Amino acid sequence: MAFRLYADENFPLPAVQHLRRLGHDVLTLQESGKGEQSIPDAAVLAFATEVDRAVLTLNRKDFIHLHRKNPRHAGILVCTFDSNFEDLAERVHQALQATDTLSQQLVRVQRPG
Repeated sequence: MAFRLYADENFPLPAVQHLRRLGHDVLTLQESGKGEQSIPDAAVLAFATEVDRAVLTLNRKDFIHLHRKNPRHAGILVCTFDSNFEDLAERVHQALQATDTLSQQLVRVQRPG
């Protein structure tokens, strides 16, 4: 199953590209015209919700807080950093395949070890 995702500014482009090869529809913050603007995380989440995309981020602390504050969104995937971007994308893909919906969900994708 393919998902509609919105990668924030700090999510690595090589991982985005690999997720696209795996069949996911990933829009980056830069592609949406919002790059280099220091947009607050709450606004990132609001935009993603508006366009029905789950946020893909390495910014775990802030987005977990936003989810707890208001779980009404299209989904949030919080990931631990991995310099092996292909492995990071594969873990995201596996987490996505394990769910039917991301709506109002917080999914944690962690690097092993």
